[in-house]
Order: sequence, then structure tokens, then C-alpha cells
Amino acid sequence: MQPLKNPASSIALRVATAMHQMGIDGLPRNYELVYEAYSGSNPDLVRDFIALGKNKTQEALDELGRKYLPHHHEEGLLAQQNGKVRAEMSSFISLLNEEKISLSDYGRLIGNASKVILTDGEIDHAELGQSIQALKVATEKRASENSNVVRTVVGKTAALADMQRQAEDAETAKFVDPLTGLGSRRAFNKALAKVYVNPEMPVLCGLAVGEIDDYARLAEQMGPAVGDRFLKQVAKVVEAVAGTEDLACRFDGGRFGLLFYTSDQDEISRIIELVRSKLRATAVVNSGSGRATGQIGMSFGICLSPQAPNAFDFMSFAEKALATSKAAGGNTVTIYSDGSYVPKDWLIYKKEVRPA
Repeated sequence: MQPLKNPASSIALRVATAMHQMGIDGLPRNYELVYEAYSGSNPDLVRDFIALGKNKTQEALDELGRKYLPHHHEEGLLAQQNGKVRAEMSSFISLLNEEKISLSDYGRLIGNASKVILTDGEIDHAELGQSIQALKVATEKRASENSNVVRTVVGKTAALADMQRQAEDAETAKFVDPLTGLGSRRAFNKALAKVYVNPEMPVLCGLAVGEIDDYARLAEQMGPAVGDRFLKQVAKVVEAVAGTEDLACRFDGGRFGLLFYTSDQDEISRIIELVRSKLRATAVVNSGSGRATGQIGMSFGICLSPQAPNAFDFMSFAEKALATSKAAGGNTVTIYSDGSYVPKDWLIYKKEVRPA
């Protein structure tokens, strides 16, 4: 494995360096926030992050995190949800207690009317009439109260169901890229961890990390609206080629990840080349001139799970292979190989370069 000519080009290294220079604590939530700001995938986050100034307090960072990365502040969300549920349940219990008292009063009226009706001897018609009238009024009141109770119960049940949906949506959002609908980096990391549940026998699979060549320049030429549509087009291509059996995710900017549940190098290479060929056929229009920008290239780095002892190295090796593809001029696929993890007939790198 040849060392990278410019290690500072790694966004991970830039993020770590920036955090150290700005005096930001190395907390996971801080790292992801700074990473997202430096990747530039969310212009609003970038603007708000810069607006914090040079001295970024933890309180200010957390406030920004609650806005853009709510999954790191689940405690606040859960506390809010718990408060709402507790309030609804308290109101519901109060309603039931009121209903219990009302039923007791109604039961007493029925008991009094029964005594008058079932009294031995001559019935006092005046007293009977009063009992019947009281029972009629109480029954009408009960009917009205029952109707109100039913409506209230239905309303509270709907409110609780809505809160449950909000909690489920918040949980789902943690693993979905909001722009493309693909899985997020967090979903990808979770899937990688499952590959190494048994470190001695990892799941046989392949990992490909891809990046659109010269994406920053293209994004600037296209403009935000066209750029977002373009990324959605790329996401559709990646998702369609990956299918339902494999996992496709967008990390940030023009970077995507594919986790194939096969270690067949030829099959993985075939799928990656299909993504690249479909992407080359995708038209991208410059928002300023209205002209097509030409064919779009995409570089990939591939690693197979038997080559890496853990999820961190699995991802790191694929990133290194991608860096080699980019250093070779882009529009290249590099397959990572290290003699300590693969058969001897593999090369340190096996590069596949196809013209655009």
C-alpha cells in the first residue's frame, strides 16, 4: 500500500485538525457536527457553523446539533415525548375517575328508584313520579356524558398514536439521508458492525466507497437546485443497481457507499461498472449556461471483508483504495489488497481504469 501523497486531503484528518485548533472537545456528537460542516453537504449547517465565530462553546455546538443532528440529542426528545405522554395519561386517568364518580351517582339513583318501585303495599305515585323523573334526567345525562367520554377517549388515543408515530419517524430519520432517501452514514456504520459480530468469521461481503469526480466544481456550476436533483438522479442509479439485497447509502456531498453481501470480486466489479456506465449516460445541465457539462465520472475504492479484521479497517481500506483512484486522475476503480489478508496471487493494488 503506497502512502498517500497528501494525507491532509482526508476530510477525517481535516476535521480532527480543525477541532483541535478550535478547542472543540473530541466528543462523537462534536465530530459529526464538524464533519458535516466541513463536508459542505448542508449549506445551512455550514452557514450557521461559521456564524458561531472562532470561540465555539459546547452549549452553542449542542444547540446547533439539536437543529441539524437531533439523533445525538435523543434524551431531550425522549423527555419531551415522555412529558406529553405523561400529560395525556394523567388527563385520561382524571377522566376515568370522573366517570367512576358519575357512575356511582347514577347507581344510587337507580337504587332509590328500585326501592320505591319494589316497596310492599300501596305505591306513592307522587314519590314514584319523582323517582322516575330523576332517573330519566340522570339517564339522559349519562347518555350525554358517555358520548363525551367516547369522543375524548378517541381523541386521546389519536394523540398518543400521533406521538408514537413521531417517535418512530425520529428513529427512522437517524438512518436515512434526507436528500436522496438512501441510507445515511449512520445506517452504513450500523450495517458494517453487523458484518463483524463474530470477528473470527465475518460475513462474506464487499464494500465500495464511490465519489463523483470533481464534485465540488460540478456542484458550483450546477447551483443548489440542479445539484440536488443531480444527486437524486445518482442515488436512483445507485439504488436501482444495488437492488434490495444490498445496501446503498449516501455519506455526504458526492460520496456514496455500497455494501454487497457477496465477496465475489468479479460480481462486485460488474455492479460498480454498471453504476459508472449509467452515470456517464446521465445528463447534467449547467444552471448558468443551460448547457450539458459532459460525461460525469465516478471513482471507487473496493475492499472485501476477508481483507479487514474489523469494521473500522474495512471502511478505512476502502477509503484508501478510493484515495488511490482519485490520485490516479479519477474515473478509476481500485480494489484494495494486502498480502496478510488475501491469497498470495493478489497484487497490492489491482486497478481497473476505463475511459469515460
